[in-house]
Amino acid sequence: MHDGDRADTADMTDFDRGTGWGREEAPLSAVAHTGEREVETTLRPRTLDSFVGQPRVREQLQLVLESARKRGVPPDHVLLSGPPGLGKTSLAMIIAAELDTSIRITSGPALEKAGDLAAMLSNLAEGDVLFIDEIHRIARPAEEMLYLAMEDFRVDVVVGKGPGATSIPLEIPPFTLVGATTRSGALTGPLRDRFGFTGQMEFYTPEELEQVLKRSASILGIAIDDEGRAEIARRSRGTPRIANRLLRRVRDYAEVRADGVATLPVVRAALQVYDVDELGLDRLDRAVLDALVRSFNGGPVGVSTLAVAVGEEPTTVEEVCEPYLVRAGMLARTPRGRVATALAWEHLGLQPPPEVGRLDAATPSLFD
Repeated sequence: MHDGDRADTADMTDFDRGTGWGREEAPLSAVAHTGEREVETTLRPRTLDSFVGQPRVREQLQLVLESARKRGVPPDHVLLSGPPGLGKTSLAMIIAAELDTSIRITSGPALEKAGDLAAMLSNLAEGDVLFIDEIHRIARPAEEMLYLAMEDFRVDVVVGKGPGATSIPLEIPPFTLVGATTRSGALTGPLRDRFGFTGQMEFYTPEELEQVLKRSASILGIAIDDEGRAEIARRSRGTPRIANRLLRRVRDYAEVRADGVATLPVVRAALQVYDVDELGLDRLDRAVLDALVRSFNGGPVGVSTLAVAVGEEPTTVEEVCEPYLVRAGMLARTPRGRVATALAWEHLGLQPPPEVGRLDAATPSLFD
């Protein structure tokens, strides 16, 4: 539903083939899968009122947009920050819809040269929304041109080379830039300071994810009961994209191995097929914990060594697995390396050593 997704291309009729997912296609990855855009487009909310979750950001954004409408000017530039799969792209599209204007979509890695950005800016109409996903990855020359465009609605186009080069100022209509980033700390200070509003996206509660799933099931025509929705929501890592993906995989299982209705037993059986356990951990998450506990006695161990032990790249372990394991209170990052908590030992059915403290003692629930 939220943020840019694509429709799965894997053949889901043969459940006996095992999970066999590449990491980018893992059902619990919050990164959009290849070919998933079409399904996500269908599930996207069209207005702020229909957008589930993020109440603080929605309220703040509604004030920004309403004030701009009353003054008859484009709103301030908007920066949306947070982990993937929480709704940044959806909110950008909603901003354009609420302003009754067009939206142009690009990404930071696509803007390698200043000329790439100048061509896009010159095609904007007054009041348009320009959405740049992963804006922290924009090339430096394009970023410097963006400064002037954001402040003065003007870009300087250099014509010619060498001593004969001439800078021609090009006026552009007032527009609203919406930037999305999963790493706000990677943004340069000058770029971050030019945004008038910054919205920090938070992980969803299971109750909010149930609302997301109810809406998605209605749109996709999936028969699922309340208990089934609650079970999927509980295992979705607080991320709507993952919840919607698991919903579609449960639908596949229900249509092939059940009567088409996703009841609680059907949901549990389906998620077992896809290696999603009770806490929302998948095969790679458990492999990381297993290596940390069994091979390195709970740590501390460096991320590179840990990645070798599970046969993955260090960036995959660090950026895909660790954030959720840390949030779930199963792994701690220390100056000496990664350390498994008592909760990790217990989740694997092992007795933690006496010296291992419980990080989750003061936080009985991941979402409390």
